[in-house]
Amino acid sequence: MTTDIESAKAALAHLELVENPRLIRTFSRDFFWYSPVLKDRMDDLVADFVVCPNTEEEIIEVLRVCYEHNVPVTTRGAGTGNYGQAIPMRGGCILFLRNMNKIKSVTPGRVVAEPGCILKDIDTFCKADSGQEIRMFSSTWATATIGGFIAGGSGGVGSVTWGSLRDLGNIIRLRVVTMEAEPRVMELSGEALARVSHAYGTNGIITEVEMPLAPAYEWVEILLTATEFPEAARFADALSNEDGVLLKLASVYEAPTAHAYFKKIQPHVSEKDHLIGLMVAPHSMDGFLTYLGRCSTVELIYRSDDTQWEEAPGPVFEYGWNHTTLRALKVDPSITYLQVRYGYPDHLALIEKMRHRFPGEVIQHLEAIRMGGKIAFAGLSLVKFTTEERLDEIVQAHEEAGALIFNPHRYTLEEGGRQHADQTQLDFKREADPRGLLNPGKMITWHNPEWDYRRMYNFFEDAARTKS
Repeated sequence: MTTDIESAKAALAHLELVENPRLIRTFSRDFFWYSPVLKDRMDDLVADFVVCPNTEEEIIEVLRVCYEHNVPVTTRGAGTGNYGQAIPMRGGCILFLRNMNKIKSVTPGRVVAEPGCILKDIDTFCKADSGQEIRMFSSTWATATIGGFIAGGSGGVGSVTWGSLRDLGNIIRLRVVTMEAEPRVMELSGEALARVSHAYGTNGIITEVEMPLAPAYEWVEILLTATEFPEAARFADALSNEDGVLLKLASVYEAPTAHAYFKKIQPHVSEKDHLIGLMVAPHSMDGFLTYLGRCSTVELIYRSDDTQWEEAPGPVFEYGWNHTTLRALKVDPSITYLQVRYGYPDHLALIEKMRHRFPGEVIQHLEAIRMGGKIAFAGLSLVKFTTEERLDEIVQAHEEAGALIFNPHRYTLEEGGRQHADQTQLDFKREADPRGLLNPGKMITWHNPEWDYRRMYNFFEDAARTKS
């Protein structure tokens, strides 16, 4: 069946459409340019038009019309993703969900919201309404949407206590619309959540989310320094394992990250200082300070509830997770990054092994995260990029050493992390998107079920650069 863009646009003309080429290009981009590899392959990809629905009924209409005219649909929230999740690889329609931003209900332990709600707005509303907050969020809290976080994220601020986004209990329920001749509305919970969470919108459009809440606190933001990196990592690891000390963040930055890239922190650190960033619940400060008093290897330089700094550094979490990469890029455009999983129990030794393997070329940045009830580290290592071949060598060295790579230089679901076919998501895509029109090009298994995953990171296809 031939794609008929003009007929689809005509049928949807009564909705809010964006047809200005400059704006369409803006809506067709996310933060894929963090990766020089993706920038080279995706910079010229653009949608044909953008539609901005206000209701689930309008989403259903868009999907029905686009299905009828064989038009690809790529869903977009705030576009804060880092590896091309929201890039329209086959042109077509961008479904921009930012207008769907209503918070529908807040009850003890849970919030129901539309997918376009900004994470910050949910927290602000829930705190004012009931003294609650969402358990975890991305470092792009001020701009990212809850739907985008679920469809493209994996964890973030709060993961030190609550684990990964896909861990049981971290999503309660999703309402999803399929892309068929007559789209269906489905309520997913329990095991069924895995069908669409972290699926880049390839197999259904999320129209409503129900998420768990936790008590809200005026988190005390802490910065500490250490002269030895292993001591900084051990401190963050051990503190995160103190069961009675409630944390929302525990980040570790190898020197010279803080001095070179964190401008508001730079005056308070040296080029040799390794930095630790924490968010501590107020009622846990006594426990934290007691623990700190037992440790002679780190020094407290900032606490948000008692500071003498002339200029506050801003939210500590905005130095962590992928904000670290963004801050580094503003100073040194040659910087890129890797996403690494250092699993328990050998995480500290493996971090040191990789640190000594690439001194000065791969700069360690760690985020404490609970994995199966055990504290370990997600690494968002800063990499001084030279060539794509060298980057692949660094990836291979990590994997050979036992460090799992969630490769941010690949745009497919499988190459970006799981490194195998997700049969649950593939089966659901066959049911919910029989023509493969939802975010096409992002699921290897849909295009080639027999793909040999021993040849990881080789699915860059020439057709991905053009509309098909």
